Formats: sequence, structure tokens, C-alpha cells
Amino acid sequence: MAESYPFLPVSNHSNYTPLPDERQSGESPARDGRGSKKVFLMIFSGLFLIALLAALTDTNKVSTELPKQTSGNENVTSVTSTRPESLQPASRSKAAGVSEKANLAVGLKDFGWNNSMLSWQRTAFHFQPEKNWMNDPNGPLFYRGWYHFFYQYNPNGAVWGDIVWGHAVSRDLIHWLHLPLAMVADQWYDENGVWTGSATVLPDGKIVMLYTGSTNESVQVQNLAYPADHNDPLLLNWIKYSGNPVIVPPPGVGAKDFRDPTTAWLTSEGKWRITIGSKVNRTGIALIYDTEDFINYEFAGQILHAVPSTGMWECVDFYPVSNTTEIGLDTSSSGPDVKHVVKVSLDDTRHDHYAIGTYNDKTGNWYPDNSEIDVGIGIRYDYGVFYASKTFYDQMRARRVLWSWIGESDSEAADVMKGWASLQGIPRTILLDTKTGSNLLQWPVEEVEKLRLRSQKFKKVKVKPGSVVPLDIEAATQVCILKFWRFK
Repeated sequence: MAESYPFLPVSNHSNYTPLPDERQSGESPARDGRGSKKVFLMIFSGLFLIALLAALTDTNKVSTELPKQTSGNENVTSVTSTRPESLQPASRSKAAGVSEKANLAVGLKDFGWNNSMLSWQRTAFHFQPEKNWMNDPNGPLFYRGWYHFFYQYNPNGAVWGDIVWGHAVSRDLIHWLHLPLAMVADQWYDENGVWTGSATVLPDGKIVMLYTGSTNESVQVQNLAYPADHNDPLLLNWIKYSGNPVIVPPPGVGAKDFRDPTTAWLTSEGKWRITIGSKVNRTGIALIYDTEDFINYEFAGQILHAVPSTGMWECVDFYPVSNTTEIGLDTSSSGPDVKHVVKVSLDDTRHDHYAIGTYNDKTGNWYPDNSEIDVGIGIRYDYGVFYASKTFYDQMRARRVLWSWIGESDSEAADVMKGWASLQGIPRTILLDTKTGSNLLQWPVEEVEKLRLRSQKFKKVKVKPGSVVPLDIEAATQVCILKFWRFK
């Protein structure tokens, strides 16, 4: 049964003022039609080959004729121009106001793939929906014995668009049960997409979910949702707050530059605080909002942090790490033995950067320990394909777990053919490296060990440069090789 009054008092939120419609009309791709030409082979083929070779000496130049002028000038002007660059396909996601999602590489020849030829690409134990498109991880949490994973999902196809929240649960972060959609785009404030958000578990065990909605006018606003029944461990049904949106873009921030609220943390004044990614010109920023009820928010122009020339900050994450122990910390933890991590996903580069520093609870500001490796210009979580990451505190195992979206390199045409696109990285445990104090340590969650069937050890194996060393092992679906080197 739905809770009509779950945890928060009802208040009259300030009216939302619609902004001008900024949606761009799509453009049809140009078509290249060429008339057929008949070529007659003459017996003087030698002369033909010579002419052909001469024509191929400069493939970068083309001769074009301008049409006759309507003014009556019958002169025909001949010009020589550089061959135009290949046109990129139109980007749906950039036009909508989020980072590029698809692989838009052009120039590769299409191959006649079919689904059976591509089905082997399905992963064995990385998280994937059963079909269609997936991107950012959303609101991960542990609740009543279940790990919950929400994600950006297109229920209608294997390309980005029509974004809603998919939902799955697991006992061990490895084996997943797919559930019905958690939230769909059924309100004016999320008509163009139920975008990325985060979960906050309150002290009494109830859950608050904040997420970005793209309105019917493509304005990015922040919305509140909560479980219809907190007694349901699977959290199957969700209610959107009737007064949404709860936060709209502040003055000076673009309508499409305001997204991805974080998990909330408690301040010393007893208020809840969140941060939201944005930019001002080319400076990436994380804006600070305080609230007591998750409905009414205070914004006094506070900025958690800003770094010039880093562009739009997406999927900001902010969390504490211990500099003395190897356990994860609740998001509200603070104290002299705690450092804080700011992580951002850079819209410009599509990489996830982080930095370690000191957080001032009174002012709401965060300062990097080393400005030379500040957010966006220093360390990355991962140097492969790894984006839109999000952590959550696993209170059952006292650890912080990191999720991340991994976009595949297939073309959209191949994605449509195989019926799915993207996967999530194996969840990782994340801690501060207490030896250096300047970087984080990551490794797969311990549950992955359940996937290993057996192991074989090979001792005194000599490996020379460029050599191939055969190992006698049994057949397996996947083989993991751990290397231990001894240097003299």
C-alpha cells in the first residue's frame, strides 16, 4: 500500500517558470546521388590506363562547376576546392543537453552483421539489462538484504533516448534479478527523460531519491521520489513528489547545464546537503544546496569547488575516506581522520577525474591537497572506457562500492542489430591509499571470488622477452592470470 505521507511534510514549492523552448530541430542527413556513367573499353586500353593514372595523381582535389547565374551571365566559372570532411551523424544526446552517448565514428565500412554473429559479445557476469540501451548507474544502495541497482535505460531500443530508470536487485552484486521499471517519463518535469540521480538512506532507514528531469521544454530540474512502501524489500513501486520540481536552475546557470544531484550528507547544523554539477562559461562547478526536508532548499551561491577550463561537470560524487583504517565510511562521516574525495565526469573528455582534499563544513568549500592534480586536470579513476561513475556506502559490509558505465565501441547500427548497448563495470571497493595519501585504491568486490571454479599454480616459470609460454590448463569460460614477478 502506498504511503501517502511517507516521511516529509507537504509544502508549497515555489512556482517553476518555464524557460524558452531550446530544443533544436533535427536535420536530415545529406544524400549523395550520382548518375550512372557508361564506360566503353576501347582497343587502345593503353591510352586509357595512362589517362586513369594521371587522374589519380591528386586524389585530394576535385573540380566543380558553378551553375549559370540567374543574372544572365553565361560565363561558367571553374573552381578547385578541397574535398570536404566526412559529416558526423547528428547527436541526439548532445542536442538534449547531456554528454555524448553514442559511438559516432564514421568512415568504417559496414559489415552484414546479424544477431547470431554478435551474440557472443554478451558478458558473462558484468551487469547488463536483458536488452536495449543502458548508460549511467543511478541511486545504488543496500536495503533490507538486497543490493539495488538503478540505471539509465531506453525500453524502446538499443540507442540513447526515451530514458527511464531500469531496476535490478542482487544478494551479492554479481547475480541479478531484473525488476519492472522504477520510474518512467510520465510528468511534465521529466517528459524528456528521467535522468541521473542518487539515493540517500535516512537515519530511520527510509529512502530519499533525487534525480534530474528534462522537462517538456528541455530544462534540467531536480525532482524528489520515494518508495511507495518502505516495507517492501524489493522497492518495486516509487512515488514522485507532487510538488516537483524541488530545485530549478539558479540565475546564471544554463537550462541544460544543471544535473545529477549527489547523495546527501548531514552538516554540523543538522541540515542535509547535496551538490549538483554545472558550469559557468568554461569553468566546471559543483553547486551546494542545503535542506531540512528534501522539499525546500537553500542556495546562497555556494560552490563546493570549481576548476577553470574543465567544462561541464556531470555526475559529481562527493564522499569521505578514512586516512587511518581500511573500512568505508558513511557519506556523512567527518573528523580529523577523514579526507574527502570530489569526483566529476567531464562532458568534454568523457573521463572520470577525482582529487583528494579537505572539506570545510562551515563554508561548504572543498580544497584539493595538491592543486596540480585538481579535479579534472589530474588523476582518473580508470584509464580505459569508464564514465558517469557513482559510489554508495554499503552499511552491511562497511565498505564504499564504485559503479561505472562502460560504453561499447560498436557502431549504433551494430547495437541495433545485436539488440543491446553498454554494460556496467564490475563493482569495485574503493579506499584511500594510506601509504601515499594522494590516491585511491580500487579492486573488484570480494564477491567475484564466487565465480572462480578452480585454480592452478605454476612455479618457476621463466618468461623471456618476446617468448610464448604454453600452460597446461583445463577448459574454462574465462581464465584469469595472476602474475607475481621476482626480480634479481
